[in-house]
Amino acid sequence: MSVPGPIRRHGGRDPLRAGQNRLRLPHVMLDALAFLLDKLALFFVTCAPPPERERVYRRGDLLEVPRTLFTHFGIYVGDGRVAHLIPDILPAVTSDARRLRSKVTSARLLLGVLAKRASVRVDSVEDFAYGASVRLNTHAMERAAGSRGQPDAEAAARRAERLLGSAPYSLLWNNCEHFVTWCRYGAARSLQTEQFCQWLKSLIRDQRNAVLAGLLGLLCLACLGVSSGTALPAVFIPFTLWMAS
Repeated sequence: MSVPGPIRRHGGRDPLRAGQNRLRLPHVMLDALAFLLDKLALFFVTCAPPPERERVYRRGDLLEVPRTLFTHFGIYVGDGRVAHLIPDILPAVTSDARRLRSKVTSARLLLGVLAKRASVRVDSVEDFAYGASVRLNTHAMERAAGSRGQPDAEAAARRAERLLGSAPYSLLWNNCEHFVTWCRYGAARSLQTEQFCQWLKSLIRDQRNAVLAGLLGLLCLACLGVSSGTALPAVFIPFTLWMAS
């Protein structure tokens, strides 16, 4: 007796297998999106120099890690641990303490920047470094302190520990550098933000940029045609730059 083969419909296609393929497609797309986010975040948070040899830090020391486009800061709280503010989307979507304590991935970090959510957490020096070198900051922040004098290292560590948990985040106005300067000196300040704003100010004040924006606007009108979507930016942006210069 011959055994009948699988029943096929729709021109010989297996409907069960087709349904499985349709269910698998969203998972493949999610995996691809997670992969792209991870690679994009790695560009911003990693740096070429390898970690330096192990050294002894004192509780309350201010540590910094050079990244590709910025420097990440933290407060050493002892036992090989660092308190730092890091963008993290997870506190906005779950309250599971076990998941929140896990290492922040690149995708979690990048989504936290976009959602303006962060957490103040304690990680090992290795996790804080994220593959880059760790430096002891002994000069830039002390100059920023001005007349406040030498900060109390133990008080800085205690302040950092009191702030553990979810926190709002802003790339310019509430970042990791604001966190450590508040812990060390009682006043939130970011030298990186100030340098960026100074560069942006010089860019706006340069009248040549207004002329360049005007030429680019005319080029867009010539290529894309005159419409409300092209004419308004082509006029408004150069006018704004010219008035601000």
